Amino acid sequence: MKQWLLAIRPKTLGISVVPVLVGSALAWAELEQLLWLPALAALAAAILIQIGTNLYNDAADFERGADTPDRLGPERATAEGWFSAGQVKRAALISFGAAFAFGIYLAWVGGWPIVIIGLLSLLAGYTYTGGPRPISYSATGELFVFIFFGLLAVGGSYYLQTGALSLDTLFSAAAVGLLAAAVLLVNNYRDLETDERAAKLTLVHYLGRERARQLYVLLLILPFALPILFNHRFNGSWLVVLCLPFALWLLHRFSREPLGRGFNAILANTAKLQLLYGGLLSVGLLL
Repeated sequence: MKQWLLAIRPKTLGISVVPVLVGSALAWAELEQLLWLPALAALAAAILIQIGTNLYNDAADFERGADTPDRLGPERATAEGWFSAGQVKRAALISFGAAFAFGIYLAWVGGWPIVIIGLLSLLAGYTYTGGPRPISYSATGELFVFIFFGLLAVGGSYYLQTGALSLDTLFSAAAVGLLAAAVLLVNNYRDLETDERAAKLTLVHYLGRERARQLYVLLLILPFALPILFNHRFNGSWLVVLCLPFALWLLHRFSREPLGRGFNAILANTAKLQLLYGGLLSVGLLL
């Protein structure tokens, strides 16, 4: 059980929790009501899709030669020999199947827009590492995360509650998506050399390390400016500033940390920053 728990990468699962939290909080702030069952079903589906994506990534990266003994990242289930690639892929499909089951109910509540978002999310979860042209082996990984763990996830959660969209949803979704993209950027920055040897040419490969560091700065700082755009409606959105020192500390550490396993802690803390930011933004929306 401990090995399966490590395989699903629990330290990063907040990336799928935050969008549902923020989208639902925004809906409550505008309507003063919350449909709890759809919100919980959306949360379960989002977590299950991320778990399925993580598991399939674990097996596929091993098969493609990206997870080698000199990799700097945390232990991976297939590479460590805990489970076979087939076992991990079957677990991923079970997770995707469970997400689809929740999606049936969500589609009944939200209609065709939710059907489209759900199917696209499942497809993206598989093609992130699966198929002939995996997303994670291209320069589009961070964009994928921004769209699916930001715009679509927050927008979909809000739409489930309200049956509509708003400009405020776009601003909050963009903030959440930028921080989620920062988590992947740290991962790809850490693994640049081993990724290149496996023909995994991520955005960091094309930017180079210096410009990748500059992008990390943008991804962490811009979310703190976005709430100002709708602060006239939600005065409590300033609460996100409380985690700005944490973001600045991460920027300092990212720029000074020698290449090595220390970036595992930076990745985990970037995910924590997104979770803290999402929690503070959600509370602020309700004030």
